[in-house]
Amino acid sequence: MLVNVLDEPLADAYRQIVSDFMKENPDIEVNLQLPTSGYENSMKVKMAANDLPDIFDTHGWAKVRYGNYLADLRNEPWVGQLTDSIQTVVTDDSGKVYVLPLTEAKDGLMYNVDVFEKYGIEVPRTFDELVSAAMKIKQDSGGKTTPFYLSGIDDSMIGQYFDEFASPLLITYPNNQAQALLDGTFDWSQWTPLPQSLIDLQQKGLINEDVLTAKRSDLPNLFGNGNVAFALGGPALVTAVHNINPDVKIGVMPIPAFVEGDDPTFAGGERNTLGIWKDSKYPEEAKKLLQFFAKPENMSKLSNISMTPAGLKDIETNHDLTPYYEKYAQARVFPYFDRVYLPNGMWDVLCKTGTELIAGRITPEQYSETMKTEFERLSKK
Repeated sequence: MLVNVLDEPLADAYRQIVSDFMKENPDIEVNLQLPTSGYENSMKVKMAANDLPDIFDTHGWAKVRYGNYLADLRNEPWVGQLTDSIQTVVTDDSGKVYVLPLTEAKDGLMYNVDVFEKYGIEVPRTFDELVSAAMKIKQDSGGKTTPFYLSGIDDSMIGQYFDEFASPLLITYPNNQAQALLDGTFDWSQWTPLPQSLIDLQQKGLINEDVLTAKRSDLPNLFGNGNVAFALGGPALVTAVHNINPDVKIGVMPIPAFVEGDDPTFAGGERNTLGIWKDSKYPEEAKKLLQFFAKPENMSKLSNISMTPAGLKDIETNHDLTPYYEKYAQARVFPYFDRVYLPNGMWDVLCKTGTELIAGRITPEQYSETMKTEFERLSKK
């Protein structure tokens, strides 16, 4: 039985769990593969050939990209334990369950707790409060601490800004734009405040001046030394920072609200998953392995290493971000914007057009026009 998973930080844990499984089930041979690069392109080739691994990680795209290739897991014993925030992500309207979510994304803004304490900063609840906090940090630090760090070389950091703040701008409040985006009637001029917000941050000097030439790999050192206050994305940053400065305190907050009267939210969805190929020759063995992964001790291990919430309820965790996930347990979690409201291929548009914006080669209005054009083009594919 072939198992393909994607996540180098969890590699050793995967190996140990599979090894334990084979000890308990000596009649089942598991070939675990952990590709370090090219996973997505490799899976596209396998889909085209209709020759997929027996079990594989859907890396955020269980329903949209891999749905037609996955077996229905609705009758598995762990299904009743799916967390409220992940259940709708991995289940469709007919009740089909696509994957076992080992861990789920619950991403917001990572922040340097030491910097907050030093300058008396409260966790911001709105975007305006976020800007005010950033201005105070820059001013009180004498410019030593840059509030936000982005990289034009690794433009996914710029894409992340738009992907995380798009939902607070357009989705997370009543009378939102969700249906208009889904049915193709969305007025893309309403996207313009988002690129304008990034330009405003840049003009206020709240983003690193070298954004176009900055490298993602420099962020952990800058963050760990107190030179950066906020970072977008997931908790992998915690490990990278603590490899440099184990004493720095790092927290995670929900994404501040963009619209008046709204509340902060997290961007969520799949993180690490296991789905079964519907044409696998070993469906029962595959289900047995998923049941083994779903054991509380295994779910807890994966959650603690990745520092992300488990995809099943009542899993005890004890890692650096556990207190923050518990503190914000009532904050709503919305799927990542691009995974629901944008056609395949739009991620590159978010990243590259955002870089053009920061470089001053296009205006916020032109960014919105590009989004409209590319949305319509890619929706036809």
